[in-house]
Amino acid sequence: MTHRPLTRLVHGGRATAVDGGRPVNPPLVRASTVLFDSTAQMREMRGRRGSERLFTYGARGTPTAFALEDMVTELEGGYRTRLFPTGLSAAAMTLLACLRPGQHVLLPDCVYEPVRRLATGFLAQHGIAAGFYAGDGHDLQARLRPETRLVYVETPGSLAYEMCDLPAIAGIAHRHGALVAADNTWGSGLLYRPLALGADISLMAATKYLSGHSDVMMGTVCATEAAWPALAGVADAFGIAVSPDDAYLVQRGMRTLGARMAQHERGALVVARWLQARAEVAEVFCPALPGDPGHALWRRDCHGTNGLLSFALREAAPGAAGHFIDHLALFGIGASWGGFESLAVLADMRGARSVTDWSARGQVVRLHIGLEDSDDLIADLARGFEAMARMAAYGIDSDGGGEQHQ
Repeated sequence: MTHRPLTRLVHGGRATAVDGGRPVNPPLVRASTVLFDSTAQMREMRGRRGSERLFTYGARGTPTAFALEDMVTELEGGYRTRLFPTGLSAAAMTLLACLRPGQHVLLPDCVYEPVRRLATGFLAQHGIAAGFYAGDGHDLQARLRPETRLVYVETPGSLAYEMCDLPAIAGIAHRHGALVAADNTWGSGLLYRPLALGADISLMAATKYLSGHSDVMMGTVCATEAAWPALAGVADAFGIAVSPDDAYLVQRGMRTLGARMAQHERGALVVARWLQARAEVAEVFCPALPGDPGHALWRRDCHGTNGLLSFALREAAPGAAGHFIDHLALFGIGASWGGFESLAVLADMRGARSVTDWSARGQVVRLHIGLEDSDDLIADLARGFEAMARMAAYGIDSDGGGEQHQ
């Protein structure tokens, strides 16, 4: 029987092989060495582990990691999942599994910046060429090369949340003989399902919404059966493994993903609409808003939104965006997102884009709306705008230094 996503989040990955009663959560198994009953059993297990998931050595995973893999696979709707120490390592292993020297990868202009640097740096040094296409994918066909073997997708994209037509992109790529890998960190398997839309591989930074508490680093890669062997082979060759304690924490966080995401969505939409009415704001980037360029695709392909949104300032003086952020009390200043707390950071769009021209747009602020009361967050943002206005009027903060960021 097929259940809906919220039910799968509660019941997925809870099977155990222990006789008798069972705990609600899978047990935490810490292990490097695994013992066998005989040399024959050890040979048999090691002979099968290339194609089967078996508990043979800590670097090949533990029952705790296997439970999380099963939960992600069920959420993403794929064949199998592999866990990685970070979201970036998940992206790196995906690229290495799919590409060989002399081949070419296309990435969206809105790709996560460390992946951009990985492609233009490490991959280029090893004979793998990288190109970029517009975040909405309209120019993908023209940028394909005969040697293109992977089309990488991030939708909605980083910082400005551009939507692309993933089924159309997958069709173009597959007809060309290329695989499609999608960064699904924004969608977290709950809001967006790339494998159902035509992708061969879906990867996520479990550091973000899957964990939900800003205390775990992890990445996941879920693949179709056809794409799985290459990914598993690279992960095994590099000895990639995650801590069972981290796997336990991510799985525990995933149990409340549905409830948390609903709260993030409610707060983000309230804040986004409030920002749209502010005179200081030129544009709010959030595909869930009716005026967003990607709204129609968001309505077609997504099942809600999360706590992320960005906005561009209108005719702000240099340094105004930083001054605004520095005077927020409830919003932390820090990398990442997806935790319970709200965050605000400056987004350098001119450095983050190479295909799209951002020179005519103002400074961009990225917000992550956490689980706080939206009225309190709005009051905090209003104080930030007031500080920005004082800066414009007097050149310095009128209170002699301003509130201290907390």
